[in-house]
Amino acid sequence: MSNVFSFMTDTATLAIFDLQAIQHRKSDTVDWWSIPNDELDEMNKGNIAFIGLGNDGSYTINLCDKIVDPDVKINIDCPSGEIFIGAGEDTTGGDLEPDDPQYRAGEVIFLPVGVYEVSLKKINNILFIAMIFSKVKINKFENVLRLD
Repeated sequence: MSNVFSFMTDTATLAIFDLQAIQHRKSDTVDWWSIPNDELDEMNKGNIAFIGLGNDGSYTINLCDKIVDPDVKINIDCPSGEIFIGAGEDTTGGDLEPDDPQYRAGEVIFLPVGVYEVSLKKINNILFIAMIFSKVKINKFENVLRLD
């Protein structure tokens, strides 16, 4: 897989999560994450990162080693090593998950099992993302994450 790929969203949301870390939501409603308390709860547990992008449309992901002055930092657990990065509407739920490349808006990348700090910098419709090992799984957000 390339370090650069694109995806399209019609919920103006980026989701980043390990497929195994969010399995407990598979039988939940397809839009469980649109409830702010559920979204915030899962993010604070380190199970998923949801980042409101401000607009629907096409975005380019550029995976990099480090980001100076990121817009967002969030910790996520990576128990299986399979990380989905893409449209929020492809989040696991409604007995579906983003496991079929033909039907998902985003990519699955493979990382060593562990906990990661995800840093993100948005410049127009380009999202620079860096994932580095972390010792902290939880987050302490009081509000959901939204960028302009």
